[in-house]
Amino acid sequence: MMILTALNASLRSIAGFVSLCGFLFIQQTHSVCADEIRVMSFNIRYGTANDGENHWDKRKEFVAETITTFNPDLLGTQETLGFQKQYLAEQLSDYTSIGIGRDDGGQTGEMTAIFFKTTRFEKLAEGHFWLSETPEVPGSKSWDSSLPRICSWVKLKDRTSDQLPILFINTHFDHRGEQARQESAKLIRQRITRLGRECRTILTGDFNATVESAPYHALFDDSSKLTNLTDTYRAVPPQETPGEATFSGFKAGVNDGPRIDWIAVSNQWGIVTTNIDRTQRNGKTPSDHHPVNAVLQEM
Repeated sequence: MMILTALNASLRSIAGFVSLCGFLFIQQTHSVCADEIRVMSFNIRYGTANDGENHWDKRKEFVAETITTFNPDLLGTQETLGFQKQYLAEQLSDYTSIGIGRDDGGQTGEMTAIFFKTTRFEKLAEGHFWLSETPEVPGSKSWDSSLPRICSWVKLKDRTSDQLPILFINTHFDHRGEQARQESAKLIRQRITRLGRECRTILTGDFNATVESAPYHALFDDSSKLTNLTDTYRAVPPQETPGEATFSGFKAGVNDGPRIDWIAVSNQWGIVTTNIDRTQRNGKTPSDHHPVNAVLQEM
């Protein structure tokens, strides 16, 4: 009996030591990754669409779960109506959200709503502008745009870092107007150059354009006068990927097709990983777009 008692005591001591080592390992791993920022861009599909079995009310929990599974520090959403923004804000209680309706600058129309982790970031400034020749006029549209289109941005101080502030900007280009998409890309890059002085920039969005298109080149071609941006997916593609489609049409297994949802960054960022999130359940995806993700690191 005495031998068994001593053996049990020894086992408890070993278990305690292993548990302590595990705790220290987790702490060390967390500290190593503390300078990483997880970014997600997600077109959640507007909630009043006549989508039948894919209606917002039947998939909103799936959308929220997809977001929380990736656990982004920064989230840019597109096609977000006011009640969808409110729902996500309730589900994502660790986040602060901003966004206004594109129709009137209030609550009417789709938003390019932004969510950021409240404890990690301090908001320094925020703003919105329209993708038009009169960007400060709510509801304005220009060129061949079929609808008003909007861009939202926020400047953030990372509480875990002494690096430059972050300009996080999120948008949604017109789905019909070719000229509108190209002019919108030019406008956003000009705004990033102006707003992003002394900042590290991250851009998310549904651009409704392929990577061979004029809007893509307007955003990413090298320039001596404008902020240069990098397409994160092109810089660090996933090791194994069956295709680049980001529009799913709510169907699982859609891989072939254009990559129209992008995450772009200025040259102050290192790109750790990128991914097109093809989460599915019973053959359906949480939205008609796959979300796209990137993990960034301070340089």
